[in-house]
Amino acid sequence: MKHVGAEESAEPLISGKQVLIAQAALLAGLTLLLLVKEVPGMVRELKIYRMTGGLGPGHRHP
Repeated sequence: MKHVGAEESAEPLISGKQVLIAQAALLAGLTLLLLVKEVPGMVRELKIYRMTGGLGPGHRHP
């Protein structure tokens, strides 16, 4: 019976670098999805901000 030593062990199926790349791709995809989902709300808020005159004292007409 042959014992498998440390130098004869099988290599891992996926390397640490590949895991990090996969995690980065997943995080980028989720970030892009969240951004696309929130765009309509950001546009609406921007319109409200412009209608109220922005940061300055601005002239607000009823």
